[in-house]
Amino acid sequence: MKKTLFLFLALVLTVALPKANACTNFLITKGASTDGSCMISYAADSHVLYGELYHYPAADYPEGTMLDVYDWDGGMYHGQIPQVAHTYNVVGNMNEWQVAIGETTYGGLECLWGGQGIIDYGSLIYITLQRAKTAREAIKIMGDLVANYGYVSEGESFSIADTEECWILEMIGKGPQNKGAVWVARRIPDGYVSGHANQARITTFPLASRKCKTSITYKNIDKLFKDANIDCVYADDVISFAKESKLYDGPDAQFSFSDVYCPADFGTVRGCDLRVWAMFNKVVDNMNEYWDYATGRNIKRAQPYTAGMCQTPANFPTNRMPLWVQPKQKVSVLDMMDFMRDHLEGTELDMSQDVGAGPFHCPYRWRPMDWEVDGVSYVHERTTATQQTGFSFVAQCRGYYPAPLGGIIWFGVDDADNCVYCPMYTCMTEIPECFRVGNGSMSEWSETSAFWTFNQMSNWAYTKYDYIHPEIEKEQSKLESDWVNNTVPAMDNRANGCKNQKEAIRMLTEFSNTQATKLCQSWKKFYQHLFMKYMDGNLNTVAPSQPNQKYTPINSDHPKYSDEYYRILIEKTGDKYKAY
Repeated sequence: MKKTLFLFLALVLTVALPKANACTNFLITKGASTDGSCMISYAADSHVLYGELYHYPAADYPEGTMLDVYDWDGGMYHGQIPQVAHTYNVVGNMNEWQVAIGETTYGGLECLWGGQGIIDYGSLIYITLQRAKTAREAIKIMGDLVANYGYVSEGESFSIADTEECWILEMIGKGPQNKGAVWVARRIPDGYVSGHANQARITTFPLASRKCKTSITYKNIDKLFKDANIDCVYADDVISFAKESKLYDGPDAQFSFSDVYCPADFGTVRGCDLRVWAMFNKVVDNMNEYWDYATGRNIKRAQPYTAGMCQTPANFPTNRMPLWVQPKQKVSVLDMMDFMRDHLEGTELDMSQDVGAGPFHCPYRWRPMDWEVDGVSYVHERTTATQQTGFSFVAQCRGYYPAPLGGIIWFGVDDADNCVYCPMYTCMTEIPECFRVGNGSMSEWSETSAFWTFNQMSNWAYTKYDYIHPEIEKEQSKLESDWVNNTVPAMDNRANGCKNQKEAIRMLTEFSNTQATKLCQSWKKFYQHLFMKYMDGNLNTVAPSQPNQKYTPINSDHPKYSDEYYRILIEKTGDKYKAY
């Protein structure tokens, strides 16, 4: 998600990361998951995004009804489009048919921003979710919307999943003088996983031809619903537009969407693709060979890249990571939650292991990410888990349960590493008060808001991270594991045993609301407990009480800083604090 972006830096002669907010998506196909579900994850990362769970109830509309289109980021009115006769129930980024959509903004070539029209990336997602019954239908609807009403956002990567398939669709506009967008969609092979994180990832793709019958162009999109073997769809002019605009000069077969429309450089790789590397590194064994690329230190090209030049295959990086990998073990929903909590642990870039982490090894750095000392530029790492997350989720599309009962969006607010992913059934008709739109905002505190409840805990944890966060992690694991292994399976059985669907939906709505309410209330009490325990830098514990004692006695210990930190302090201050 973007407010400002990881911009394309080829026009900027610097190695500094752009000042940006960003997102992360991972995709797990049904053959790669432990339970046969398709899953996508999404972190909507922005310093000004308030975490809440959106709801678009299913509805019927008379012929001639018009739909108002608003920009998702700023809420600006863009215009109107015709409404469809019936829309589907949408909870967050997943609908009652178990279609889920996430996104990450990659920006891309600035000359292609600000196209004519009224559809931004956010309205594209939420309008499509209200209209699509499958991932393939979502691709068609998204193509139709930008073709008919124009695309006004910057470059976006979209994750699209249903109970059977996962797709990546990458799109960018055609600039201020043009309407519509160029785009490519690739289906992730079953049994594989993929990801994207603010750097376009689709490079070359199979071109539709008599020989290649698994790829089609947008004008032939109806074939998408007739042939299950199709695994690539693209805008008819995705290559010709690049050539006409003098963005590409090479053979069609070697055209790379990402390398032309969003060339990789230090900033977009180190701050973006590195997050995909971190997830891939957890599921396959050979990711070290991509470390030089993923850190942006050595983006190998056949010839040096020069900003603004017409692209040819010789300019494209030759050591890019694959779009998808086959995991050595199948991935569970709990694994997906873990992927979203990564800080590059176990690598040389783990920020908890350097002096910037402070005495309590905090793996976060406050913005800006890029900084300069004595004329030399440096960066902090942009890890998957980040403090400015508004909300994140793992969408689980479970085809072994019928729609609308099978879809679950495991929803959390604030920093993914400090949140708890709560099961929200996407057939529910009422959103829990703690997640509800309008219950608080970035400028309005609410005691019943999950966003402020979890932010309060996170910001407390940052102050003494290696003491407080392990306690949070233990509580996370207990709650999420119990839901995944016990409570949700029991609820599934109850709902699917109902005599009618209406009663099942009522039951799942009540369950989702109850779990979220209990979570928010218990997290408040947990915060109060940890605040009292670690107040003033102490470690306060309950002491044995004596008969007739009026107050509960407290033992207050004073954990010292590590020897490592004391040595740093001595190095910087000399004998200033030496005792004589």
